[in-house]
Amino acid sequence: MKLKWIAAAALAATGSAAYAQSSVTLYGAIDSGLLYQSTSAASFSPRAPNTGKVYAFKDGGIYASIWGLKGAEDIGGGYKINFKLQGSFSSGSGKLGLADAPGATAVFNQQTTVGVSGPFGTIDAGRQIVPMIYAMYDTDVRGAQYFGSILTAWIGMNQAAGWPGTSTNGPIGALYDDNALVYQSPKFYGASLALEYAPGGVAGQFQGGTRESAVLKYSNYGLNLAAAYYNGHDSNPFPATYPAAPATPATGQSNNRFYYLGALYTFHDFSVSTSYSIGKNPANSGHVDFELVSAGLGYKFTPTFKVTSGFYYLKDRNNSASHSNEFAVGAEYSLSRSTLAYAQVGYVDNKGTMNQTIVYGQPVAPGVSTTAAMIGIRHSF
Repeated sequence: MKLKWIAAAALAATGSAAYAQSSVTLYGAIDSGLLYQSTSAASFSPRAPNTGKVYAFKDGGIYASIWGLKGAEDIGGGYKINFKLQGSFSSGSGKLGLADAPGATAVFNQQTTVGVSGPFGTIDAGRQIVPMIYAMYDTDVRGAQYFGSILTAWIGMNQAAGWPGTSTNGPIGALYDDNALVYQSPKFYGASLALEYAPGGVAGQFQGGTRESAVLKYSNYGLNLAAAYYNGHDSNPFPATYPAAPATPATGQSNNRFYYLGALYTFHDFSVSTSYSIGKNPANSGHVDFELVSAGLGYKFTPTFKVTSGFYYLKDRNNSASHSNEFAVGAEYSLSRSTLAYAQVGYVDNKGTMNQTIVYGQPVAPGVSTTAAMIGIRHSF
């Protein structure tokens, strides 16, 4: 009997050791705040009228509220199998985030990947955040936040190009790509490379719906540099009249291109950033051709308190009368390792048909100057 107990204990210990090689983590964040905006619009249409001031509960002052599952299995030899499922939701209503399909929502609308990592780097497959977004995050003092940042300025570029906001499938660059294969190299003396290819799966059209991108980054001695290239085929959004009008059929035409150069330098507690980018439709550059310039300053007063600011200039290279200047400043205070309190204010001066927003998902009327302010809290778990 004693031998049986010893054998059972040994078997249990062996099983525990094998199980310890794998891990699954539930994680997330809730970001909620109060928003004031001096103007508003019912949609992102370039003809949407000003509907007046807005006082609202707003999700996502820093980033979206999210939840997800991630895990890794050590298969030996320095290699791991990884997976990640991540979705956004509205903390005000509990609704799930948008998918690429117009008008649809998804449980895991941000990332649904499985991949392998090792000495060679990492390869992930599935829906995922596009590498160019990480390049923008790394080279913006405002950290590509949902309030007044390089991200909202780039989204303003998409709005000017006709993105109606009914899906995450924009006409310039991409925040997420479905069916994507992404390779991330290890760092070599501070330099790294990310490559993406997303097959389109369109019958009879090899290039129909395909996406490809490349990002080269350098990070060392307080300096972050990034260069990004994105090219998409048939990545037109549905028109603003969706669902009454059909989407543009897939032809394999290259109609989504984005170039980005950015730099951020941090010296002690002081940070400065700048970037230059171009977004266009190569098949119709006479209609969609935009230029974006940014600059940012930030200072960390204490380990728990910092202030950041950013300036973003967007212009239509086909129409000099359509341009916008956006400025934002924000203060963040860490109440704990998991909880962040913030206050932000921004101003955008839109000219012509430009309708650049200050806050992600909060439309403004074209050609109208707008001020926005938000206070909120973000808790991660």
